[in-house]
Amino acid sequence: MTDHQTAHATFCLERHYPAPPARVFSAWADPQAKAGWFSGADATHELDFRVGGREVNRARRANGPELVFESWYRDIVPDRRLVYTSTLSTGDELTTVSLTTVEFHHEGTGTRLVLTEQGTFLSGAEEPSWREQGTGTWLDALDAFLHVDASGT
Repeated sequence: MTDHQTAHATFCLERHYPAPPARVFSAWADPQAKAGWFSGADATHELDFRVGGREVNRARRANGPELVFESWYRDIVPDRRLVYTSTLSTGDELTTVSLTTVEFHHEGTGTRLVLTEQGTFLSGAEEPSWREQGTGTWLDALDAFLHVDASGT
């Protein structure tokens, strides 16, 4: 029997990166760079970075169904803002639908990134706290990517 439970949540995450907004923005916009920090080693990643463009990340947990995170870019202001809508599906089941805004603020020699996500979580398949934690993990991976990119190692 299908669970028709619905939950709504909004969260806001903030990170400070030691790189100018143009460099942080580029890490989102360049397909190879984005795959380097956003996608796992066993995942496939596609990125068409433009308004109306689509991004897809596919991964499979051990012996589990395929997870598909798919986004559509709705607004892009270079070095300043991204707005995208996303879905997460587990196998054939739609588990979340969300609207995300990412803002890039120049602060000193670095960037203050503010990500706000508004989500609808369907059928009890994902908890809002899991999504917030997972999003925080990939924002931390972006920080590591920017440090490696800056040092060249």
